[in-house]
Amino acid sequence: MANLKIKLVKSLNGRLIKHKQTAESLGLRKIGTETIQPDNAATRGKISQIKYLVSVTEE
Repeated sequence: MANLKIKLVKSLNGRLIKHKQTAESLGLRKIGTETIQPDNAATRGKISQIKYLVSVTEE
């Protein structure tokens, strides 16, 4: 099964509360943190909500 490497590239300061919570649910708390998540519909939905804050690469 494929995985996605997600990296937080912009700050969470001043963002919508919902977007902050989405980033935290992915394990992203500080700029530069990376996490590996499974490539499924739930993860893709979270990424699409905060796509302006993260960079995504496939593993």
